[in-house]
This record gives sequence, structure tokens and C-alpha cells, in this order.
Amino acid sequence: MSSWMWAVFGFVAGSIPFSVLIGRLALGTDIRRYGDGNPGGSNVMRAGSRAWGLLAILLDGAKGAVPVGAAYWLGRLGLAPQMGDWSLVAVALAPVVGHVWSPFLHFRGGKAVAVTFGIWAGLTLWVGPTVLGLLLCFWYALVAADSWVVMAMMGSFLAFLIAAGVEPAFFGIWAGNALILAWTHRRGLGRAPRVRPWLLKAIHR
Repeated sequence: MSSWMWAVFGFVAGSIPFSVLIGRLALGTDIRRYGDGNPGGSNVMRAGSRAWGLLAILLDGAKGAVPVGAAYWLGRLGLAPQMGDWSLVAVALAPVVGHVWSPFLHFRGGKAVAVTFGIWAGLTLWVGPTVLGLLLCFWYALVAADSWVVMAMMGSFLAFLIAAGVEPAFFGIWAGNALILAWTHRRGLGRAPRVRPWLLKAIHR
């Protein structure tokens, strides 16, 4: 497939609202009525099921990993045309865009954290999501504001990409990914971040 076809495939895959579907089919409820109203796996958990919530998170990750991984690795293995830098950026960001502006939800989607893990899994296999997960846990232990935790994770991930010497297209993907996450978390970013109480106690000792 050409790069634009991969991008369309990625957008359509990313736009599938798995969490909303699971909420309706498995739990008989609209999970957007819970928590922050986000159509994501965390609100499936709030609606009453950790198991279904975990499945929703995994599916949201998969809808980023599968199209991006197929397009990227088939090209590298010579089984499909290899994409240029800008084509790869568009293909990698397509599932994130589809998730955030899903036509199935009247162009109102989720915050794109799980699908972010997914696209980096597609590009780097286990390395990207592992580093992102460790960074997310690190900043969550320090900062008591989820939106700032996500952006701190992405900022730290940029440092990792630089240190790892990745190909130039990855920096374009990171920039677009970070901008979209900043948009989806804009309400939380409008409030000043707070550090965890244990850290305050440690600082004032």
C-alpha cells in the first residue's frame, strides 16, 4: 500500500471507540458518564470493571501499534515501499488523530495516552512503550496532576530519543504526538502542577 493508504488505514483504526463499545456491549452503559467523561479505558474501570477496562486500554494501544507497525516494518523488510520521513510521520500520527477526533463520536475522542503507547510500540517494538511506561510511573510518583505527568513523560521521552540516536522522522512523530497530547490535556495543563505530599515532606526535612 502507498503511504496515504496506510495513513487512512491508521486513521480508521484509531477512530474505533473500543472503550465506548465495550461499555455499551459488556457493561450496558455509556462510560462517558463516568469520571472526566473521557471515552477511554480508565472510565470503563470506573463504570465497574477493571478487566474490561484493561481490555479497552490494550485495544486502544493495538489500534496504534498494528497499522503503524505493519507500515513501518514491512517497509524496512522490503515487503512494501519504504516511506520517507514525512510520510512516516503522517502514518504514525494517523491513529492518534483518529482516536482524538473520531468520526464515530462526532469528532470527539479520547486523550490518546494508550494509542500513544501503541504507535511507539509499532515503531520500536517493546523499547518505546517500556521507556514510556517507566517514565509515566516516575513522574506519577512525583507529580499529583495527571495532565502534567503525561507531558513530563513526553518531555523525558524526547531526551531518550535523542540519546538513542533514532532516525529523524521519529522526532517529527514525537513533536506531533506531544502537541496532540497537550491539546487533549489542555484543561489540566491550565492548572499549576502539584508535587506529591511525600516529596514535600522530604524537601522540608
